[in-house]
Order: sequence, then structure tokens, then C-alpha cells
Amino acid sequence: MSAPVLETKVSADSESFRANAAHNRALAERLCADVAAAALGGSEKSRERHVSRNKLLPRDRVERLLDPGSPFLEIGQLAACDMYEGEVPGAGMIAGIGRVSGRTVMIVCNDATVKGGTYYPMTVKKHLRAQEIAEANRLPCIYLVDSGGANLPHQAEVFPDRDHFGRIFFNQANMSAKGIPQIACVMGSCTAGGAYVPAMSDESIIVREQGTIFLAGPPLVKAATGEEISAEDLGGGDLHARKSGVVDHLADNDEHALTIARDIVSHLPADAEATVKLLDPRPPKYDATDLYGILPQDVRAPYDVHEIIARLVDGSEFQEFKALYGTSLVCGFAHIWGMPVGIIANNGVLFSESAVKGAHFIELACQRRIPLLFLQNISGFMVGGKYEAEGIAKHGAKLVTAVATATVPKITVLI
Repeated sequence: MSAPVLETKVSADSESFRANAAHNRALAERLCADVAAAALGGSEKSRERHVSRNKLLPRDRVERLLDPGSPFLEIGQLAACDMYEGEVPGAGMIAGIGRVSGRTVMIVCNDATVKGGTYYPMTVKKHLRAQEIAEANRLPCIYLVDSGGANLPHQAEVFPDRDHFGRIFFNQANMSAKGIPQIACVMGSCTAGGAYVPAMSDESIIVREQGTIFLAGPPLVKAATGEEISAEDLGGGDLHARKSGVVDHLADNDEHALTIARDIVSHLPADAEATVKLLDPRPPKYDATDLYGILPQDVRAPYDVHEIIARLVDGSEFQEFKALYGTSLVCGFAHIWGMPVGIIANNGVLFSESAVKGAHFIELACQRRIPLLFLQNISGFMVGGKYEAEGIAKHGAKLVTAVATATVPKITVLI
């Protein structure tokens, strides 16, 4: 027996619908343009210099690593947008989830065309976020390393704190201890603290006469000890593959290194089987492009979130929970691409009743091991003497506690 099908009350012919659609399509086009600009990486001159060294561009490296035709779910595409005088698109890093040799993995790729791939504060944050997602979902990590280490003018915001540069190595060590594979492919510079990325990986690869790993480069070595030595002799591929044993595989070029990485992943255990019952995916009953016309131009304007849900879930089928109670929070079960999900969607400000309802629903989802999808559009809890007297702070705390202690996957979409 299928769940009830949501009915729509939206008229695509209304003036407000057309105005909303035009406004939101313009925003979507702007977003696509911003993403495309960030995806280019560094300046044209920087990209040309990178290619002239017989190195693949960062996005070409990621593409060659992925299974042909497979999707890539990129995270933090616009990280550092409008920061650092606009000179660090994407925070100088590409990160995302993809399929390599049939296995779902997290890929973290330095973009050496952006300030030599050095780590700005937002680069560190993006790297740590990728590791957090990988650890939560037990995704093997593949690091395509080509970085000059920390960006020294920003070192006070990169090095010292708990969630700064050193946390990267803490995460690597703990994920490896949990059996989450850590694989590094050194395709360029790997300097100072960054040298620990391959050193702390389970398996590592380096490109001959291109990749280098050292705690201090030739200029610093000369200044500190007086020794004059080339980058290749100090930390090149042959040294680390034949003498130091820091790396496990020596590659001739980028293509060869990525092939080795794919071979390593091919010997990893298969993805874990789903613990929930999956159904055959079905499209929503209503066209998803209607969302452009449903979302109002003024973010403060109200609308019925059921119209959003109807255009997201399989067959527009939604088994709503406590539909008549706490109506400013819509809760219910549905499927998206065949995957069962528990949806919690704002439909106005939160009252005590809606907070209690949300906490109850989260407990149900956790008992059934069903992932949670939050559709957020809210200015906060209701305020005033009447609501304080009803104990809204206590009821709100119940919802906060339920979310914080939920052990199922949680995905949030800000609408």
C-alpha cells in the first residue's frame, strides 16, 4: 500500500508564480556562473604554467581518477567566495564524493594554480569538512597532493587552534585506526606540515621528478645548515621510493599515478550494503522546475512547504506524522531515489507543540534507522509572555537534544 499522494494548489499561470520563477531562475543562472568561474581555479597564466610542467590540471586529475561517466558530488564549491580579495576560488581545493574502481570515496585535491595550492584558513576548513563527511560515512580518502603548505601571511589563523592545520593529521590517524583507508598521491610540492599527509596515509604514491616531500625546502635547509641540495635530491620520488621508504609507489607521470591509485582502491572492501529497504526510484508527480515559481522573491513571505515536498519525493507520496498538531513543523516519511527518509520541514515559526512534535518524530526515525532530511526556512521560535509561560524554552530544548543525539544520517537543505 502506498503513502498518500500530496495534492498541489499551485497555479503555474498566476502572475506571482511567473514573477517568482523569473527571479529564481536569474539567481540560479548567477549561481551557475559563479560555480563555473570558481571551477577554473587560478588565472589563465597560472594554468598555462601548470600545464607547461607536464602536469594535469586539478580538475583533469579528479576526472581521470573517477570511473568514466560516474557522478562527482562536489562540496564547498564556493568556499572562500568574496574572501582574500577574490584570489582564492574554491579555497584553492577541490573536494567531493565520487566513484573510483566501483568504490565510493572522498577525494581531496589541492589546486596548485591557486597560490601554489597553499592553505588559507578557509582551505583548512574545507579540508576538515571533507574529512568529517568521510569519517561519518566511512568513505576512503584519496588526497591528490600538490601544495606549498600553509599560506604564511595567514599562519596565525592556520596553525595554532584545535580545528586548524594539525587537525588534518589527527583525522587521518583516527580514520586509519577505524579502518577507513587513507591514500595519498603526491603530484607536486608537499612541504613542511603538508609532508605528513602522505606520511600518515596507509598507502602513498609519488610522481618521479615532479612530486617532492620534505619538512623544509632547499632554501630553508641552506639557511639553517649551509647544505646546498636540489629539491629532487632532498625529497624527490626516487629518494622516497628507494631510500627513505616514505612512499610506497613511484609513478612516471600524473596518468600513471592516478592509475596506481585506482588499482589500490580496487583492492579495498566493497561498499557496505544498505541497512534500509530500498525501492525502485520514481519521479515526483509534479515537475521539480515548479520550485522556481513556488519559492517567493521575499524570503520572509510565507508559503506551504508541502508544495516543496511534493516536488522532491518519489511519486509525491508523503506519509505525514501528526498532520493536525504543531502545523508549523511538517514531519513525515517518504522516499527519495528509492531511499526512505524522514522529512522535517519548517512551515512557520516554531511553537511548543511543533518542537515536541519534531522531537517525537526524530526519535521514531532513529528507532527505524531512517535518515533525516531537514528543509529549513525559519526565523526562530515564537516569543512573548504567553509562550514563555507555556515553557517554550524547555520544549525547544527537547528538539535540540533530539537533533544533537540522533544517530542516523542528517542532511539539511536551506530553502
